[in-house]
Amino acid sequence: MKFIGKLLVYLLVALLIVVLAFYILLQTRWGASQVSSWVTANTDYELSFDLMDHRFSSPSHIILENVTFGRDGKPATLVAKKVDIGLSSRQVTDPLHMDTITLFDGTLNLSPQTAPLPFRADRLQLNNMAFNSPNTEWDLSAQKVTGGVNPWEPEAGNVLGKNAQIQMSAGSLTLNGVPATNVLIQGQLNGKEVVLNTIGADMARGSLTGSALRNADGSWVIDTLRLNDIRLQSDKSLMDFFAPLNTIPSLQIGRLEVTDARLQGPDWAVTDLDLSLRNLTLSRGDWQSQEGRLSMNASEFIYGSLHLFDPILNAEFSPQGVALRQFTSRWEGGMVRTSGNWLRDGKVLVLDDVAIAGLEYTLPENWKSLWMAPLPEWLNGMTLKKFGLSRNLVIDIDPTFPWQITSLDGYGANLQLVKDHQWGVWGGSATLNGAAATFNRVDVRRPSLALNANAATVNISELSAFTEKGILEATATVSQLPQRQTTVSLNGRGVPLNILQQWGWPELPIAGDGNLQLTASGSIQDKVPLKSTVNGNLRAENMDKQHVNQTLLNGEEIKNTTSQ
Repeated sequence: MKFIGKLLVYLLVALLIVVLAFYILLQTRWGASQVSSWVTANTDYELSFDLMDHRFSSPSHIILENVTFGRDGKPATLVAKKVDIGLSSRQVTDPLHMDTITLFDGTLNLSPQTAPLPFRADRLQLNNMAFNSPNTEWDLSAQKVTGGVNPWEPEAGNVLGKNAQIQMSAGSLTLNGVPATNVLIQGQLNGKEVVLNTIGADMARGSLTGSALRNADGSWVIDTLRLNDIRLQSDKSLMDFFAPLNTIPSLQIGRLEVTDARLQGPDWAVTDLDLSLRNLTLSRGDWQSQEGRLSMNASEFIYGSLHLFDPILNAEFSPQGVALRQFTSRWEGGMVRTSGNWLRDGKVLVLDDVAIAGLEYTLPENWKSLWMAPLPEWLNGMTLKKFGLSRNLVIDIDPTFPWQITSLDGYGANLQLVKDHQWGVWGGSATLNGAAATFNRVDVRRPSLALNANAATVNISELSAFTEKGILEATATVSQLPQRQTTVSLNGRGVPLNILQQWGWPELPIAGDGNLQLTASGSIQDKVPLKSTVNGNLRAENMDKQHVNQTLLNGEEIKNTTSQ
């Protein structure tokens, strides 16, 4: 019996010696090489590390130095100077589920191709790591990352697992092409739902803070988002800049605050932007809101040929539409002010009061095409319940018929300018007058116009102007049918008889000043020359009692009689 006891003791001692030797060998470069070779040869992964360190002062931790790990034939998933693996009693039943995995000074590449990984951890900790997650809907590249994922259970399509707490900071980060620095993220993963309790970053020379939720269907809920001192330049047009909003199912904004932002694109820019937006949901090109609010002001806003200075906008959103409480801006040297409502039912914009003063505006070269072009789906109609014009200058530089009106004043009521997505004068009344005007190089003084419009016609009850020596007075009607049939009756007293020649009428065989009476009709249609549709008769008499009677048919003179 003593012999058997001694034999057992010797065997235990020998076993301990072997284990100790094996333990010591594992902590040498030779042992590290052997373990690396075994993993590489017997699994679908490649492993390489220089040294394994274990200390009895921290018996549950194993430290690997200069580690490289990845799938066979693929770029390395992990490169780190040091990996600290924390063990627990769980290794008895689940050897590849660690207590903690801490990575130091390296790069971690997690993508759908690398997941699932063979091991898991109650906590994955990063210290000064680079982190890349390419080829996913969150194309992420980050440097100087410190933080953790708890627990970490990677699986196919979910490199961070389905359920985890996340807390990380990064010195720099690029997410889907958007760079940021000094980033802080705290949140959690709940299946396909992502909760970001805290987001903080420096970006575009400013800062971003907020909290948000990404639902399982890809929609977003932004509880709060603050952007301060943003300076952003984009190579995208304004519509393309906001196009990503149409790619997500919905975006619900609880509170968005923008302070002192400067944004610029190829055909747009906004400077010193302050914006506050509450309770608005954007969804596939539409929006919904309950008690939403928007307040916005800027030093300057540019969009194409539109250039606004000091615009101020205050609006409220509801299921019924948008209440425009205030819009004011300096524009083209003058001031514009209005308020009103956009009604969802019918997509109609009703402006209660429009005031335009001191404007110096040159119409764009294509203004006639813009006037005829259909308007967006959201603007089916527009009515000015009341408007006033004061001291405006309007210029058209069309070389075929240039004109300008100075000190243009006016007022009107219930003027319907848009109907069925089309510009026009579809209803209401207006009175316009100016100090002076030039029509195709003919100067007139005190031009004035008064009109009344309904669904059938536009009735011009007064159209008058003083010429160099006399006065012109006219009335006209314009049909609202697509042919736009127009009739004009004009009288001139003591006016130069050649005044109509500059406006397209044939030359008269008599000269000097005198009186004239014109009745004419024509069709004002898009892309159809007006002259070819004009039928009319002109009677004129000069101071020498010479008379002329001219008749036009389809724009061509067919009769011209002169008498003494």
